[in-house]
Amino acid sequence: MKYLVSIITLVCFASIIYGFNIQEENLPLSHKFIGSGTLGLFLVAMPLFLFTYSKGKKMKDYMLTDENVRKMRGEEPKKKDSQ
Repeated sequence: MKYLVSIITLVCFASIIYGFNIQEENLPLSHKFIGSGTLGLFLVAMPLFLFTYSKGKKMKDYMLTDENVRKMRGEEPKKKDSQ
């Protein structure tokens, strides 16, 4: 799956670069290449990348909660009073 993401990313970048290279000769076609490359990056490659590399990860570990901020500072976690 990671090879597929890499190939799609390279094709999208190649499309954007090709669009900039032919900008002098055929402006409407160059805009189509640049736009399709950009859409491919953000609507296809980015979600595939996030889906592939975030499997099995807990999103709570990456959020800035009070508990995680205290861990980063090296402070003791706040104890809950149960009476």
